[in-house]
Amino acid sequence: MRSGFVSLLGRPNAGKSTLLNRMVGAHLAIVSDKPQTTRTRILGAKNLPDGQILFLDTPGVHRPMHRMNVRMVDAAIGAAREADVVALVVDASEDVGRGTEFLLGLLPQIAQPVVLVLNKIDRLKKHKLLPVIEWFSGKHAFADVVPVSAATGDNVEALERVLLSHLPEGPPLYPEDYLTDQSARSLAAEMVREQVLQHTRAELPFTTAVVVDRWEEDEEDEEAPLAIYCSILVEEPSQKPIIVGKGGEMIKAIGTAARKQIEAFFERRVYLDLHVKVKEDWRESDRTLDELGLPQTKRKK
Repeated sequence: MRSGFVSLLGRPNAGKSTLLNRMVGAHLAIVSDKPQTTRTRILGAKNLPDGQILFLDTPGVHRPMHRMNVRMVDAAIGAAREADVVALVVDASEDVGRGTEFLLGLLPQIAQPVVLVLNKIDRLKKHKLLPVIEWFSGKHAFADVVPVSAATGDNVEALERVLLSHLPEGPPLYPEDYLTDQSARSLAAEMVREQVLQHTRAELPFTTAVVVDRWEEDEEDEEAPLAIYCSILVEEPSQKPIIVGKGGEMIKAIGTAARKQIEAFFERRVYLDLHVKVKEDWRESDRTLDELGLPQTKRKK
């Protein structure tokens, strides 16, 4: 029996969140084609017949431009240093850029075994896979190299077995029915933010956040709907009408999609109330970042 923590480390849009959701069998981390979607560390548990893997999905490593981004990068590096094994997730279908080179340069600072996960092989022609493996293998002494497709599930079970083999021997650290350390409020807020990402234009998601203002649940009546009241934060007044939309059409579409997603996850009816609030420079506000669950940092941006 083996158990321990595996940190999913990688560049933005490498597919870490899709991989986490695939391995734990639940939609814990929001997924978008827009970079810097994941902002906090998310723990997801995977129970196997011969052990337990505790995955730590982390924000993509990038050059921080705001206080929020500094916290995101610190969360990713911190999770890597605390884990038993690091899974470096790379988009194998893309050419190697400066960002990936920067990430590879951080690996000598990590004492734990690093498993290279070449993701998105469904987008890569088979004859190109071996040269990619050889190139990365020449950059670092990886404990293992595993090509996968998080989108299709190809070779994901093999990856789980490889990661488990590098974890220390010991009993499960959490009960068998344990899934995540994320609170219900955090999960709901992230599902709303996921729909904001899906419905709005490319530049807007970087300046939006979602806060749960009220959470009303009738514990005596399971048939009563769960009432969730959320604020969608933007930084500039001009951004508010983008989310509200003409005649409120956009925020209605966001709310409907998010409500269905929350209902499916919690398996109960949901009343979802959304409002848009302008909070200038919230990405530089320690108070707001604390409220959003981003860990404190001692570094300056």
